[in-house]
Amino acid sequence: MTPNYQQKRHIMQVSELTKKVRFLLETEMRTLWLCGEISNFMAAGSGHWYLSLKDSKSQVRCAMFRGNNRQVRIKPENGKQVLVKAKVSLYEPRGDFQLIIEQMEDAGEGLLRQKFEMLKAQLLHEGLFDQRYKQPLPENIKTVGVITSATGAAIHDILTVMKRRNPGVQVIIYPTLVQGDGAAAQIAETIEVADIRDECDVLIVGRGGGSLEDLWAFSEEAVVRAIFACEIPVISAVGHEVDISLSDYVADLRAPTPSAAAELVTQDNKSLLDKVQQYRQRLGHLIAYQFSHLHRQHDRIQHRLALTHPKQQLQHQQQLADDLQQRLTYGLLNQLQQKQLRAERAENRLQSCSPGRTLTLQQSRLVDLNARLQQSIIINRDRQRQRLAHLAHNLHIVSPLATIARGYAIPRDKQGNIIRSLTAIDVDDNISVQLADGQFQAKITAKD
Repeated sequence: MTPNYQQKRHIMQVSELTKKVRFLLETEMRTLWLCGEISNFMAAGSGHWYLSLKDSKSQVRCAMFRGNNRQVRIKPENGKQVLVKAKVSLYEPRGDFQLIIEQMEDAGEGLLRQKFEMLKAQLLHEGLFDQRYKQPLPENIKTVGVITSATGAAIHDILTVMKRRNPGVQVIIYPTLVQGDGAAAQIAETIEVADIRDECDVLIVGRGGGSLEDLWAFSEEAVVRAIFACEIPVISAVGHEVDISLSDYVADLRAPTPSAAAELVTQDNKSLLDKVQQYRQRLGHLIAYQFSHLHRQHDRIQHRLALTHPKQQLQHQQQLADDLQQRLTYGLLNQLQQKQLRAERAENRLQSCSPGRTLTLQQSRLVDLNARLQQSIIINRDRQRQRLAHLAHNLHIVSPLATIARGYAIPRDKQGNIIRSLTAIDVDDNISVQLADGQFQAKITAKD
């Protein structure tokens, strides 16, 4: 039984095992961030880096390929604390567990960058970076507020550019810390003060270049929210062109440098002079056009005056006025006559519809109808009388009474039925006999 059992088992090769373990590690383990100390660092001739990351208890082998290590801004050295973003893997030829590093940063700067990304995601979710909240810069900027260090290179660059381009623009400096403890709170407070004082057309918030840690005050949540709440348009000018702070995302406009911000808010004097010259030329063309137009109009008027003398025009106008007056008089009289005619017609209709007249007409009609009714009643009564006499005569002709009057009688039995046959009576029956002037009772004594 034992040999058969062993034959059924699957026996793996070492390479198969290492491949399977590598597949499991790379598919099941997500990309992770790891902080540790560099040791055994080696830069290979192929451009790849090989090193170990360790802490006080453990270490792990790492590899960083040249496609990724070209983006690293620090110099990797043994003993240096770094923060890396890596994937878990396995080096199959030796079966060594290792990390494939994708990013590497100084440990302090790396943790700060992680905080930067987390705060950026939070504020982005809240909508503080939405384009719909961005304010456009005013077209005619007369006063610029600058929130920066009073002794830094940024304020010197801003003032130099603005003086060169347009010295007529007024600059108000709001000095503040731009680095170190308390800098973020002071920057936020200064923005709020400038917003309340409302003495600037636009605000420049920024400083010169530096590391992520140097520029961190402009990525603090308090500063970002102060810029978002500011009703004055804000330009973020933090560091150099490659430097990014959260102030850049929330500001109404980002300038790559403080000098670029100064150029954005000032218009070059040469450009202004060019515009003035353009306006002067356009004004000259417009004046020349208007003069030419008026000259042509003057010529047309002179020509019309030459064709028709003013006295003739006046006489023509007087004749036209007289004609209009006659037409007006005729029109008024015609309208008056029409109105009088309509008034008379209305009065006649009103009189014909007068209640008194209507009542008189109705009374006269009532009397006539009453007379016609009486006459109709009399005629109808005479007709009915004549018809009744005729019917009575006809009835009398066929009446049994007429027959009786000629000597006939009508015998009736006890029930009042007419006796028409001897079979209807018997001897000793009592009958009644009706004559023309009455009736009498009789008894049957015999029948033949």
